[in-house]
Formats: sequence, structure tokens, C-alpha cells
Amino acid sequence: MTNDQLIIITGPTAVGKTKLAVQLADRLGGEIISADSRQVYRKMDIGTGKDLEEYTVAGITIPYHLIDIRDPGYRYSIKEFYPDFLTAYKSIISKNRVPILCGGSGLYLETALRGNPYAMVPENQALREVLMLESDQSLYQRLEMTGPDIRAFADFSARKKIIRALEIAEFLKTTTLPERETITLKPIIFVLEMDRELVKTRIKERLMARLEGGLIEEVQNLISSGVDLKALADYGLEYKWVTEFILGNMSYSEMFDRLNISIRQFAKRQMTWFRRMEKQGYELNWINAEQNIEAQLKQVLAKIPQD
Repeated sequence: MTNDQLIIITGPTAVGKTKLAVQLADRLGGEIISADSRQVYRKMDIGTGKDLEEYTVAGITIPYHLIDIRDPGYRYSIKEFYPDFLTAYKSIISKNRVPILCGGSGLYLETALRGNPYAMVPENQALREVLMLESDQSLYQRLEMTGPDIRAFADFSARKKIIRALEIAEFLKTTTLPERETITLKPIIFVLEMDRELVKTRIKERLMARLEGGLIEEVQNLISSGVDLKALADYGLEYKWVTEFILGNMSYSEMFDRLNISIRQFAKRQMTWFRRMEKQGYELNWINAEQNIEAQLKQVLAKIPQD
């Protein structure tokens, strides 16, 4: 591999990305950079699925980056991710090791590859309040009227993300973006895929295991330590719905059902994002996650240039 290449292991939630990335890093002498928007937070281990025990292979711990770098309650943003990614990438390259970016956030992956020029655009609360009153169809129509560069970075999966794209478009009408350091990379992208029904089953089983393994206690400890309830809600999924259960706003069974459905919807949005990346010209190598790990590794290694 050359110094401008980056291996990416991605895919929807619950398909085994971390395991494959760690085994690959062990084979290649690599280090892992997390592309997960919530694993940056300390003390948020179960809900974010850090699975740090998987980073040890034959008694040796694979180095990892951008995990446990902020305190819970902090609002880590995409504008912080890119410089953090660059620092980690350069550190790995300087040691003649192989950088492997692993995670399921499509926005983080694309930002690592393109340097998201819009991350520094400030919030426009007045505009947000106006747009929040509009229908989804109206927001989509507004987005279609923006430039192709804005649409390429826009996340269509949620209203607040469409509103963010429109906020950026409004900002650019009067202001030029400042220059930021970027690097051009040659990515080798692997996407783990699995039968949709099997993904649903794995999501449910993993959720049950996390709840039995202390997820509720983890969220309770965060609340007790003073983490803002709105911040927990903003972290979404496990932290949003478990908080609602702890506050007495829903029963355990209702919490489980809402969370299970939300995670399944999240997995579907992830796949939509990867398919969009492919349509935009990214070459994606699809890996059958139903194979055993050795079969997956063989398929991945066959695509990676060897010195």
C-alpha cells in the first residue's frame, strides 16, 4: 500500500464490522480509526457498541483512534471529526502502519475522503425555526433547488439533516468558505452486507444482550453524573429510548419495541447511504457478512495491493 491509500470497513449496524477490521489490522500491521459518531464518548460503551475486547488478538491489542476522546454530554460534531481524522491518519502513516477506517456513519466516511467543506458553517437558528414549520415535501423541494455540491453532501435520512443542508445553502449565498487543510486519498472500500431478515434478527438479539449486560445501568449512571437529558436524547437510539424508560415515560416492553424498530430503521438508512455513494462513483466492494471471518478476510485481502 502507498501513503495515500485508506482501507475502509463499513456496513449497517450489527454485521460485524469491528471484528473484520481488527482481524485485518492484525494481518496487515494496521491501526483502526473509528468512524462512529458516538464512540468518541467516554463511559458510553454498551450503547455505542465499542466492543473493545475485540481489539485484542492473540494477546496483542490493536491500536485504535477516535474512541473515548470526549466526555459524555459533549456535542462532538463533524467539523471536529475531519481534523481529528487527519491527525490519526498521519500518525499511523508516520509509523509505516496501515490505516483502517471502520464505522457505519456514511457522513463521517465521506468527510474523511472529501474533507466536508461545509462543516464550519455556523447554525442559523432563525432559519431553522422557519424551516421546521414546513412539510417534508416542501423541504425536499427546497433542497432540489440548491447546487449539486450541497446535495452531494446532504443527508436525506432525517428532517434535521435536510434543514442543515438548506442552512448551508443560505450561508453560501453571502459568504465564502474559508480554506481548510485536506488530503487526497485513494480509498479501498469494503461494505459488509447481510440478508435483511438476518440483520433484523441480529439487531434484536444484540439489543437483548445489551440490555441484559447493563445498558440501562450505563444510561442511569450518565444521568446520575449530571449528563444533560437533552444531550442523551440527541445521541439517539439506545440513549434516547432508555432515558425515556428511566424517566417513567414508557414501559420496558414499549422501550424495547421502539428501540428495536429505531435501530432497524437506522440500518436501512445506512444501506441507503452506501447505495448512494455507489451511484456517486465510489467503488464499493461488497462482502458477504454471513461468511466466516476467514472467508471475509480472504475476499478483502484479494483486493488490497501487496508490496
